[in-house]
Amino acid sequence: MRAIPVIDLMGGEVVHARKGDRASYRPLQSPLSTTSDAVDVVRGLLTVHPFPTLYLADLDAIQSRGDNVHTLRRIRDAFPALQIWVDNGAADAAAIEALIDADLGAPVIGSESQRDAALIARDRNSNRVVLSLDFRGDAFQGPQEILAEPALWTSRVIVMTLARVGSGAGPDLARFSAIRSIAGGREIYAAGGVRDARDLSALKAAGASGALIATALHERRIVATDLEAL
Repeated sequence: MRAIPVIDLMGGEVVHARKGDRASYRPLQSPLSTTSDAVDVVRGLLTVHPFPTLYLADLDAIQSRGDNVHTLRRIRDAFPALQIWVDNGAADAAAIEALIDADLGAPVIGSESQRDAALIARDRNSNRVVLSLDFRGDAFQGPQEILAEPALWTSRVIVMTLARVGSGAGPDLARFSAIRSIAGGREIYAAGGVRDARDLSALKAAGASGALIATALHERRIVATDLEAL
């Protein structure tokens, strides 16, 4: 199992995501970085642990309010060895191919951004993109056919519980287990609510391939020794 740090970009800087309420997000304040500049924040995260992968959400692009491509390029240039999973709200093949062709990272196909299952079906069982199954509360965000047809899923799948992001409520183990039970041999990653090493252990026991984490790192509730033990 691996831990994947998350940064959320809005207006060119890293913001602190809480419970999926994007209108309330504010610039990140963290002991790991003196600023909310993305390069500074990533550098700070890498002082905690040599993470091989970073998850980046371009919230402006997801909300169709511009994008943070310039900042993404700065991260790529500063940390060329880092694998980046990029959720920029891609909803068509052109957006996916543009990200791949520019070598800016692996596209994340968020279910909340899709009109139908066509884009996901195009890359079924592929490892060049990542599928995020997005939930708000008990409601699946996106076309129901995506959730109902695991055969369409990519080889890596995130179970994203948006209301638990930054909440300190703990991961939704029941939902994670339900998705994993129908996912076949795919890698399943948990996102939202991870508080500490005990939550990481619980997810590992549940069969998680990894967990996306942010707040727990910045609040130092997950530290280097916890990550080394995974």
